[in-house]
Amino acid sequence: MDAQHRLIQDRMAKIARYEEFGVEVYPRRFDRSHRLVEVRQEEESLVAAEATVRLAGRLVSKRRHGKMGFADLEDQDGRLQLWLRKDVVGDEAYEIFKLMEVGDVIGVEGSMCRTQKGETSCLVQHLQLLTKSLRPLPEKWHGLKDKEARYRQRYVDLIMNREVRETFEKRARILQIVRDVLLEERFLEVETPVLQPVYGGATARPFTTVHHALGDATLYLRIADELYLKRLIVGGFDRVFEIAKDFRNEGIDRTHNPEFTMMECYAAYWDYNDMMELVEQILRRLAEEFGEDGKIRYGEHLIDLSEGFRRVTFLDLLREHTGTDFRDLDRSATASRAEELGLEVDDSMGRGKILDEIFSEKVEPHLIQPTFVCDHPVELSPLAKRHRDDPELVERFEPFIAGFEVGNSFTELNDPRDQRARFEEQLRLKEAGDEEAQDLDEDFLRALEYGMPPTGGLGMGMDRLVMLFTDSHSIRDVLLFPQLRPQE
Repeated sequence: MDAQHRLIQDRMAKIARYEEFGVEVYPRRFDRSHRLVEVRQEEESLVAAEATVRLAGRLVSKRRHGKMGFADLEDQDGRLQLWLRKDVVGDEAYEIFKLMEVGDVIGVEGSMCRTQKGETSCLVQHLQLLTKSLRPLPEKWHGLKDKEARYRQRYVDLIMNREVRETFEKRARILQIVRDVLLEERFLEVETPVLQPVYGGATARPFTTVHHALGDATLYLRIADELYLKRLIVGGFDRVFEIAKDFRNEGIDRTHNPEFTMMECYAAYWDYNDMMELVEQILRRLAEEFGEDGKIRYGEHLIDLSEGFRRVTFLDLLREHTGTDFRDLDRSATASRAEELGLEVDDSMGRGKILDEIFSEKVEPHLIQPTFVCDHPVELSPLAKRHRDDPELVERFEPFIAGFEVGNSFTELNDPRDQRARFEEQLRLKEAGDEEAQDLDEDFLRALEYGMPPTGGLGMGMDRLVMLFTDSHSIRDVLLFPQLRPQE
């Protein structure tokens, strides 16, 4: 029997001791008068009045000195010292306290005071076990240091590391700020299907499933919300948005997880220039909340969001960082240049895909300060409207900060003839072996044939925004339960 198993067995044996005292080991509820953060906020008045409080949380430390004991109680928001005196709490309750262990969830009633050393404490008068912890917590300084173990046992990570809890509290606030900005701009929050008969709205390989009640129909977990949200613009909603989970059957790295959170929004009568202003508005609001003077720290970089985004074209950035003007290069010449730059190219890759790979390797790492990468080649954007000044480009931008993309926006393609031709080109790429090329969605084309107003669209990766504003350098650090390889 290993040491961990012995400790669990010892704790299970203590349940019988509790039952001898008539203690219910897993009671149903407990009435709190205060959360611990509220105690801290009202500390002076509570202590001055020796006010009685009812508190609950996890026991995170415990020490006894004869007929007196101290413990630290922790809940989501704070920590407070408990002071137990045998002559106050009584013999039986003090024996129960002696049985309690770090990790147990307890409730207390007592009066607020300060000890002789001046530490604010609750002098306990009544004590109750609320949940017996059977597994011992890791030792604070030497336990649960392995990153993967922390991801797999996030519940323990959250107990042991307050800064991890703070990251996810910030995450919730970030999503709320994004939602607030959109609601202020009169966007309507909607919900669209996760299971889709035709996946689309992005270039990605989907997860596939089968619905038996529909005659074993093949369905796909959505890779984007786009095509359903644009159906709603056709249907007469002027502005819609969704914050939702999307799924892409792709590799995992520091900015990619197969399940991720996206915000997508669409506004009738807007174009991509309006969406640039919306992105700057969202980022300014977040910088006000989490930065200082419009600046945030990300790793070694001080990122300035106070002056908005630099605006530069996709092809100009390629020329700036590779010395090559790709504007007039065909697929063969583009592939040759990519190989000279050290990239691998195969026959399934079209010109757009090759340009995207060059951009990812040679340009993206340099885009530290806020940058709108604008006006991509048409091959890269099958759902974007052709540029008003150059039909070989589309009206699209991607916001980059700290070396990674945080969004994607188009002046949306609303000509069903052009859209059909783009879908057919995607089918040719799929037949050539590109697993990420999009399928042709006849129902979406039918919707466009009813008429979609001029529309601006935007998608923003919420996980990456959270990374940026919490100075996190792996997407796993901002996902409560990231995908991991199965344990052997």
